[in-house]
Amino acid sequence: MSNFIGRHPIWSLVILIAIAILLFLIFAVWPSELEQVLGRKRIFLSALLNGITLGGLYFLVASGFTLIFGLMRNVNLAHGSLYLLGGYLGYEIATASGGWIFSLIVTFIIVAALGIVLQFTIFRWMEGQDLRQTLVTIALSLILADLMLWRWGGDFYQVPTPAWLAGPIELPLVTAVRSSGEYVYLSYPLVRLVILLGAVVIGIAMWFALNRTKIGMLVRAGVDDRDMLSATGIRVQLIFLGVFAFGAGLAGFTGVIGGTFQSLQTGEDVKILLASLVVVIVGGMGSITGAAVGALLIGLADQFGAVYMPTYAVVLTFVIMVAVLAIRPQGLLRGH
Repeated sequence: MSNFIGRHPIWSLVILIAIAILLFLIFAVWPSELEQVLGRKRIFLSALLNGITLGGLYFLVASGFTLIFGLMRNVNLAHGSLYLLGGYLGYEIATASGGWIFSLIVTFIIVAALGIVLQFTIFRWMEGQDLRQTLVTIALSLILADLMLWRWGGDFYQVPTPAWLAGPIELPLVTAVRSSGEYVYLSYPLVRLVILLGAVVIGIAMWFALNRTKIGMLVRAGVDDRDMLSATGIRVQLIFLGVFAFGAGLAGFTGVIGGTFQSLQTGEDVKILLASLVVVIVGGMGSITGAAVGALLIGLADQFGAVYMPTYAVVLTFVIMVAVLAIRPQGLLRGH
């Protein structure tokens, strides 16, 4: 931290001022003049929390994508289809069994098994051939989309929320003050907060596994110099197969989570794939920390754009991507 401040004093001051302003907007009681500019504080806080929790969802699906695309250099443009397929499977399993956690586990296993099939039958024979991988996975995503449309139609689906996650919870964030002097606190869906917490835990575990364990060391070594690692007797193909399966399973797992607090519908696969691409580009390919930062930025841009500039909400996401590419083409935290 001290090194960053010493090298970038102006940026450090800007970041400090931005943090101070954000803390004021979150915890202070807004004067009427500020509400005339930004609207009601409850709307601002809801957009902020929605952006953070949506960023958690984007992080989960993009972290699997950055393992496959950014780390292993496998161009899997069917990743969004795996997300949507996982959501539909989670809906069916949760509806039939009544177990939300059970649906998460089973969906992860099923989609991970599909990932093993894809790696063994497609990517293993096209390593380093980015264009062929792109064309084949685009075709695969179209096939999966048509199959899902045939099975589930164009209706909206939502994974049933378990009873212990249903309903709102009151947060210690003041949104207004009544004439009697009583504070009004923000109520927020519990399921979103639990999912955000889960995303944080999974993210920390993934970073630790990739950077502090022998398996993570072997994965990174296999990407950097596969032939040398193979010469030591390590079965690199088996390691890559496991990483691909985990990334695919995480996409299906996230589909169940996404289907819990937002709807599943035709076209959601393309939206998630696009968001994953933007997150990986902004955060930096192969970086779990970068995926977290990129997902948070894109989630906040999506929600604040929808509230304060709905006409240009989609454009705002790409403005962030273009700005990052112009200033730091390799991504904000590539290699971290």
